[in-house]
Amino acid sequence: MLLAAVGDTPYNIFLFLHIATMFAAFAPMFVNPFIEAGTRGSPARAAIFGAIAQRSMRIHGTALIVGGLLGFGVAGMSKDANDNLVYEMKDSWLLIAVVVWIAMNGVLHSMIIPGEKAVAGGDESGASKMDIGGKIMTVLFLVTIYLMVFKPGA
Repeated sequence: MLLAAVGDTPYNIFLFLHIATMFAAFAPMFVNPFIEAGTRGSPARAAIFGAIAQRSMRIHGTALIVGGLLGFGVAGMSKDANDNLVYEMKDSWLLIAVVVWIAMNGVLHSMIIPGEKAVAGGDESGASKMDIGGKIMTVLFLVTIYLMVFKPGA
């Protein structure tokens, strides 16, 4: 059964939602280093990171999870006009993407969010945890972009 061929409207809707949710998921990766640097020594720093930490899991964590699931949905419904799968889970780029996505969730939940909460609580050691987590997340993000663009093993 053909749910949507590559380029059809349902496929494009899923692809759009995948890209939009991942954009929301990675927005803090680009913004937080500027906030972190700009609030050093500020009396409002704990309150700012408290607000960020509250929203990280609810917005960015959820967007990372939903965006990944939508991406795998896009890959799963990628059929051509003859109902043949364009991508299969045995394609190495998709398998690597699953591992990278799981790693991203691990970095977010074990380094970035706890680091934000630590800074919000006045523990400045959390800032280095956020910084390292952000750098790891940037590398994983770039690996994911590479996989989606070049599709090695497809």
